[in-house]
Amino acid sequence: MSPTRFASEHRWLYIGAIVLLVALAVVGIIRYEKVKTNNKATEKAEQLADAAEEAGYPRPDVGTIKRTLGDDGGQVCEKPGSSLKSALWKISISNGATGPGMRPVIGDTEAIRAEAKILEIYCPDKLDKIEDKIADLKTENTVRR
Repeated sequence: MSPTRFASEHRWLYIGAIVLLVALAVVGIIRYEKVKTNNKATEKAEQLADAAEEAGYPRPDVGTIKRTLGDDGGQVCEKPGSSLKSALWKISISNGATGPGMRPVIGDTEAIRAEAKILEIYCPDKLDKIEDKIADLKTENTVRR
């Protein structure tokens, strides 16, 4: 049996091995990108949890932040200066009641800074769109720590 005859008889084996190696390389590249994105999301979530802790709040769960905001800020960074987002944001810093019990209150300074910190960490290019609205709010230290 000559070496060329052996190679030609098992050509399907070589082709199969090449296809398998290419498929594994593609899967490896896709998994690498996912791990890289996941590490970026974890890093930003840790940074936000540290900022909340510095503001005097209990440290939030990093996994929850990571799932909620991802690596790009999710809904928080999508048009933060729009009228609808601004209105929803102002409602969320009200007293928490719904319906006729809802009324405007003076928001906590540290809570508002913490919310701005999300924009600073996840989408710093959009922070300036909301900074003037934050400056217009009347805030006090209303939360006991």
